[in-house]
Order: sequence, then structure tokens, then C-alpha cells
Amino acid sequence: MESVKEEVLEKEEAQTKEGEETKNLEEELKLWKERALRYAAEVENLKKAFQREKEEYYKFALENVFRELLPSIDNLELALKSFETTQNISALKEGVALSLKVLIQTLEKFGLKQFEPAIGEAFEPYLHEALQTEPHPEIENGKITRVFQKGYMLHNRVIRPALVCVCLGRQQEEAQEKTTVQEDNGTE
Repeated sequence: MESVKEEVLEKEEAQTKEGEETKNLEEELKLWKERALRYAAEVENLKKAFQREKEEYYKFALENVFRELLPSIDNLELALKSFETTQNISALKEGVALSLKVLIQTLEKFGLKQFEPAIGEAFEPYLHEALQTEPHPEIENGKITRVFQKGYMLHNRVIRPALVCVCLGRQQEEAQEKTTVQEDNGTE
């Protein structure tokens, strides 16, 4: 009978130990769940903070550019006021030209480059936009005959293509020559 009592006591002790272990494991699980929730909340807060910083950055990213542009704006405003009081138009023209030069230099500091294609340069669709075509006796077909507006690149990306006129002259001249030759031969 004592062996049965000992066996019962051992089983009760084992159950007590298992109960304590289960309780300890449940407490540890609860602790890990709380930590996971805290970390999840912390990650969410970091995401929100990052988003706020990103919005703030984009909102004020151009601040330095605008600060650099302000003197050019001031100079142009002074030039406009000077038109009312000055008779020296050439001095005003020089002042406006200088203001434009300073403005372009300021924009170049930030990676904006102005480009103007040369007359006779090959038309390139990624740099130029053809507004019209025209025949030209001295310029080859597919080459630029006139530039209406300069183009701009920001670093290596075209943000505004140059507006140009493209020559179709060589083809038309050849067609005219053929017509003239045919007329001279008496055929049409």
C-alpha cells in the first residue's frame, strides 16, 4: 500500500511540476506576446515618423534652389522699375542679360543645363521636338534648319526638348531636278 501512496505522491508532484511549468510557459508566452505587440507598435511609429520626415523633405527640398533664385528675381524686378525712370535702354538690356546669366548659372548649380542645337545638327527625337519641316538648299535632309526654343536637361534627363525646324530640302531638290531633267528630255 505504501508503494501505491508513493506512486500517488509522485504523480501529484509530477502534476504539480507540470502545472508550474505550464504556468511558467504561459507567463513567458504572455511576456513574448507583449514584446511582439510593443515592437509592432514601435515599427508602426517608425513608419509614421519616416513618412512625416519624407513629406517634410519633399516639401522643403527645393528651399536651397529658391534661395539661390531670389537675387535673380530681385534684379529683374529692379530692371522693370528702371524702365520707368531710365532713358538708357542699352544699360537696361545689359542688366537684364546679366540677370539672365546669373539665373542660368544658379540653375546649373542644381544640375539644370540649357542646350541649343546648332543649325545643321542632326535631328535627334530624344533631344529635339520638330515643330515644322521646310526645304533648305544648303542643309541636308533630317538636319535642323532653325531653333525656336532651347531645351533643358536635369542632370542626364531631358525635361524639355529643344523646339526646332527640320530640313526636308534635299529630297525636294532631287524631285525638282528629276522633273527638270524629264522636262528637258521631253518626258513627263
